[in-house]
Parts: sequence; structure tokens; C-alpha cells
Amino acid sequence: MIVKLKTFSLFGIDAVPVEVEVDCAEFGQPKTIIVGLPETVVKESVFRTERAIDNAGYTNPAHRIVVNLAPADLPKHAASFDLPISLGILASSNQISADKLNQFGIVGELALDGNLRTIKGTLSIALAAKSSGVKNLIVPHENGAEAAVVEGLNVYPVTSLNEAVAFITDKIAIEPLPAINLEMFERLSEYEIDFSDVRGQESAKRAITIAAAGGHNILMIGPPGTGKTMLAKRFSTVLPKLTLDESLETTRIYSVLGYLKKDMPLIATRPFREPHHTISEAGLVGGGSPPSPGEISLAHNGVLFLDELPEFNRRTLEVLRQPLEDGTVTIARVSQTSTFPANFILIAALNPCPCGYRNDPRRRCRCTPPEIERYMNRVSGPLLDRIDIHIEVPPVDYVELSATTPGTSSEEIKKQVITAREIQTKRFHKSRVNYNADMTHKQIITHCSLTEEGHAQLQRAMNDFGLSARAHDKILKIARTIADLDNIKQISPLHIFEAITYRTLDRKLWT
Repeated sequence: MIVKLKTFSLFGIDAVPVEVEVDCAEFGQPKTIIVGLPETVVKESVFRTERAIDNAGYTNPAHRIVVNLAPADLPKHAASFDLPISLGILASSNQISADKLNQFGIVGELALDGNLRTIKGTLSIALAAKSSGVKNLIVPHENGAEAAVVEGLNVYPVTSLNEAVAFITDKIAIEPLPAINLEMFERLSEYEIDFSDVRGQESAKRAITIAAAGGHNILMIGPPGTGKTMLAKRFSTVLPKLTLDESLETTRIYSVLGYLKKDMPLIATRPFREPHHTISEAGLVGGGSPPSPGEISLAHNGVLFLDELPEFNRRTLEVLRQPLEDGTVTIARVSQTSTFPANFILIAALNPCPCGYRNDPRRRCRCTPPEIERYMNRVSGPLLDRIDIHIEVPPVDYVELSATTPGTSSEEIKKQVITAREIQTKRFHKSRVNYNADMTHKQIITHCSLTEEGHAQLQRAMNDFGLSARAHDKILKIARTIADLDNIKQISPLHIFEAITYRTLDRKLWT
């Protein structure tokens, strides 16, 4: 008897419906054959399901079993096929009833004793189940809360093959898991750190406010110990809270990689990723076969912080150029091409020279000009050009460090950021653009008109500093954000002047 079951296979960070067809013949040598482009982990399912069926108290058929995973031209690479294959074998050999199998989507990896193990990508599977019209989903117990995030889907968690069989054959009842508690989501979205912890550096906080308000990338340059890392780690605290849709987008990526914590089915705070400078190109942007997301996708809807920027391999940094412009990254392999979201704010930090004390009035720099030149040239001009805001983070003096009054808090900055972003939401409500940093050239012309004085000021800066056409557009975008923070429709010469100051630092330190 041929039995058909519904399951799902991961394809990048998405899941696609797969039909499992199981046919237990009444003749032939006892052998299980899986067809439909199974990868190694799926082929090994033969041995897991065989032992799980025996150890759960059932009998493996004594004849040939053929398992087809359709569509046949889609590569299958996940252990989540174990449970549907086992149930299909039991139903096809008439050991259990097949009447209700077509009412469920079924996923799960089996241990040899018949218990179920956690699988990756449960959220993507649940979203695919809902979009394909599947109303009921059976998942391993530990993945239940993650799948239950999707509204309109009945999620049934099971711990073993025996429990799955008992539930499908109506021997036990399992209640579908309730949807996620939004109060818990709100509670998990709080941060334990705050900008008030950072003493001094009010000019750096101003630049960070602009970057957060307009979605701009930012580069911080300064001696060791001036607070660059502290500032970067608190950047997420001034961004608006993740919406549920943004959280689902981000959680899908973590789920596919198996990075979700057991007690946190949803990512509730803005991601903050801080990869070490020894990271490879594939680790940063994604790679492998099949392709999997990298650090820039894990930072989606959040912050990617690259500390000690010149210490990164130059080739590794260069692969950031396209994702910074497009907000996505495409990984192409012979068998599969995947596009991953990578809409993040880049924060980079570096010292002004190898020893770190170039231009520091309190410490003498020991570096020779050739050493400084080699160090700074590790970061290419095209990459610098894609970073909107460049600021110096100078040492903090003792008076500011010992002050008892707290500095500007995250809540104060966040209020300004939210106000500016609300203006941008109204401005771009009819387009795909969300923030000033993402404006197209046509939108810059429409929304960044200047006075005659502003035009003259920008022209002088272009000529004096040798700024590129991209830098010209970046200045206008930053000025637009500054005007939004001031709640002013017309960009003034003061806004242009402040924006220009954030684009001239590279001309000073890279010459």
C-alpha cells in the first residue's frame, strides 16, 4: 500500500513543501531505498528509522521499501524526514491506520530509541505550512514553542515516535500549543545596558543619534580605551523595538542555523553581532554547500560591529560592499542559489595607527609614517565611501570620568530617533524605502532640496575635499536626517555643515 505524508525541506532560510511517498512491497529482499535527491543525512535516515521502529515496539517490514521525496529535483538535506518516513513505513505495512496522516504536516529527527530530537528551521517550516494550507503541524516537543509563534496554525508537540503514533491514531489527545504571549515578548525586548553608562563622548552620542535615526553606517576612530566598544554595544538600545514581523524575519535566520535559545522562541531585541577579525569571507557573508547565512544576515534588522577594522582580512571586508548597498546577499553554488536578508547598520571602529596613539596629546606615537600608511591602507577607499558617518572618539578627561551626573541616556536618544523615524515613515509610505540612508537618487532629488547657500557650501566641500558622487549623496542623506531630528522640512546650511563634518575625517587620516 502506498502512503503519502506532508513534510517540509529547508531551502536556504525558507522551507518548501515535500510529499513523502512510502511503498512497502510484498516481495523482494528487505531493503529501504530513498529516492528524490536525498543528501547524506537523509540517506542515513534508513538506519535511524529502522532502529527507532524496532525499539518503539513495532516491526520493520521484511520486504523492499521505497521512499520517494517529491519534488524529485529538489535536494533534500535535513534529518527532519525521519518521523514522516517512519510513520509512512508503519502505515504502509498496516501496523497503524493511515486515515488521519494527510491532515498533518510532520517533521522530526529520531534517535535510535524512538525519541525525537530538536530540528533546525522550525519557524520557517511553520510559516511554509501556513502558506501552503496545512492547518496542523506535528513537531518535536522542544521545537513546539518556536512553531507556535505562527498564528492560525495548530502545533502539536510530541516527544517520541510512540507518542506521535498514539496521537495520530486517537489513542491520546494533545492540545495545540497557545500562540506566543506578547507580554513575554515585550519583557524580553528590554536591555540591561544604557548610554548613561558612557561618561563624556557627547559629540559621539550625537553622531550615533543621527546614525540610528536615519539608518546610517558609522565609523569611529580613536585611541584604545576611549569608549568605542561601549558606544557600539549600546547602539541597539536607541533603535525602535523590533516589530513582530521584523522579529520573525530575524528569528528565521537564527532558527535555520540552530542558534535559538530554548527559552526564547523569538528574537525580541535588535541583534548585535561582533565577529572576530579572523573571520573568513564565508563566515561573514555566508557560504558553504548548501549555502547558509553568515554574520551579516545574523545582524539583519540590527547592528554589525567590526572592531579593529584594519585587522580584518582586506578581501573579507571587500565582500561587504554589495550587501551594504543592497541589504541582501546572494550566495551562488552549482546546485543551489540562495538570497539572504542583510539589512543591518554597520558600526566600525579602529585605532588611528598600529600603536593607537597617533594625534593623542597625552601619549607619544611610536609608529613610522610607512607603518601608519600600511595600517590605514588595509581599509579600502570604496568601503570607506560606503560608510556614511566618520567620527573621532577622543580620550575622556578625568573631570568627565569622575562626574556623578549621568550622561545622555538611551531613553532620551531613543525618543529623538523614534520621532525622526516617524517622519521618514510618512515620507516613504508609498515606496519600499524605510530610512533616509536607503533613499534612491530620485528620492534624494525630491526630498533633499537645498537653499542657494546650502548648494554653495556643498560645492566648496566637494572641491576642497575631493569628495565622490557617492559622498555627495551621503552628505545629503545625513543632512536630511539631521533636519528630521530638528523636525524641519527644509534642509538648512547648518544641517549641511554638520553633515560635511561627518565626511571629512577619512580625507585627514588616510592621507
